[in-house]
Amino acid sequence: MAKVSPLMMLPPAIFLGLAGLFYVGMLRENPDALPSALVDKPAPAVMLTQLGTEKPFEDSDLRDGTVKLVNYWASWCGPCRAEHPNLEALSEEGVTIYGANYKDDPVKALNFLEELGNPYAKIGADDSGRMALNWGVYGVPETYVIDGDGNVVLRFAGPITERVLDKTIRPAIDAAR
Repeated sequence: MAKVSPLMMLPPAIFLGLAGLFYVGMLRENPDALPSALVDKPAPAVMLTQLGTEKPFEDSDLRDGTVKLVNYWASWCGPCRAEHPNLEALSEEGVTIYGANYKDDPVKALNFLEELGNPYAKIGADDSGRMALNWGVYGVPETYVIDGDGNVVLRFAGPITERVLDKTIRPAIDAAR
């Protein structure tokens, strides 16, 4: 009987290990969702500069007892343009939305809002991207649902479509209340 080399067992072992990882990944509720270490924790510090004539939102705005959204966006971002009507709809429904303009030209950012409307109760500029880094932003658009105590309830990466609004954002807002 031939002796089996331990090296011959390596490829099947690697295959079984990878298959196990893929299987566990498929069991996640939403395999496309990016996990966030911030969920159920206080929102990181707000570090924004002024964009336009209004004062930017601050940490205290996130802890005012009401549910709100923090939306990272930029004028150069195509998906931000696509999600904008849904942000407008939420704002018209009375949902407070704070905007963090990410690494953008201030003139272009303000023109974007003038053209499409301004759904934000307050906005500020994250010129360096430092605040976004602290929040764990992968890219724009990205939206966070924040409860009245300033804790992150949900992080959603990507544009808010009508489906996302109905299946993800509104339920998170309701849960945060």
